[in-house]
Amino acid sequence: MSQYNGLLIVDKPGKTRNDDAAPPQTESEPGDTNRKLPTSHDVVQQVRRWSQERRIGHTGTLDPMASGVLVLCLGVATRLVEYYQRHDKQYYAEIMLGAATDTYDALGRITQQAPVPQLDEAQIERALAQFRGEVQQVPPLFSALKMQGESLHRKARRGETAALAPRPITFHQLELLAYTPPNRICMRIRCSAGAYIRSLAHDLGQVLHSCAYLDILRREQAGPFGLADAHTLPQIESAIQQQRFAEMLLPLGTRLDLPQLTLDEEAHTRLGYGQKTPIVAGPPPVEGLAQAYATDGSFAGIIRCLGVAQDTDSANPATIWKAEKWFNTES
Repeated sequence: MSQYNGLLIVDKPGKTRNDDAAPPQTESEPGDTNRKLPTSHDVVQQVRRWSQERRIGHTGTLDPMASGVLVLCLGVATRLVEYYQRHDKQYYAEIMLGAATDTYDALGRITQQAPVPQLDEAQIERALAQFRGEVQQVPPLFSALKMQGESLHRKARRGETAALAPRPITFHQLELLAYTPPNRICMRIRCSAGAYIRSLAHDLGQVLHSCAYLDILRREQAGPFGLADAHTLPQIESAIQQQRFAEMLLPLGTRLDLPQLTLDEEAHTRLGYGQKTPIVAGPPPVEGLAQAYATDGSFAGIIRCLGVAQDTDSANPATIWKAEKWFNTES
């Protein structure tokens, strides 16, 4: 039985400007500068230890170097992880020109150094224009992507290489915030799920006739959740110690990007038993998913529309629904 059920938005710690005294090293092991920053898995494990809630999952990883919004699902909310994935993300990023690393970020080993040409903001803007919109991007080898059932970063740490195919991703916004000569570019980025800001940094360095790596990354938004929703790890630990942790959790279904239907008692019961159920609720949607709520406003689950009911009133048509994910928060 889960003690906690809901969404926890964490402000994950990561690399800051204060870490500039420890730049990437040429002699360090590949992908390891011995700067211990927490992975997304580390954050999950920490919250699990503090809360004693065993069922915790996240909706998308952040690299160890990255800070910012990490969405955790606790208890029965783990069954909703898939519905909170594949959303757009927003980041603040700082890119350093003049060096490249094996991980494409500041935690890697320097693999290349090159002079930085004299640049101005207009030149950088022209370079960024090549990446705006839908583009093909090659992911970094040091990533959580899997090949033949194994994460690529594990292969990379063994010195193995892999031919990675480019993937379509979208950069909705690439805003140049500042350029500090000779080598620091500050940006705000809004992109589709699956986009790697590390790869953007690497590719931008090449377009600017130099090389580059990602030095700072902060996720400001993950789908409908932003930094204003997030809690730091010390805040979470303190709330658990003071038995206020449940107050931090957002309810099941919060900000799901799905239509909402309120069920009468009969429909609620039928769907809970797994039965196909007709519902009259205004214009029938295209076959797809919706959020279901009980009459008291509590989240009941995710239901799927199977189509318009036969012999239905054309002026007030009914659609047929079946439960996709059904919830009993006391289980």
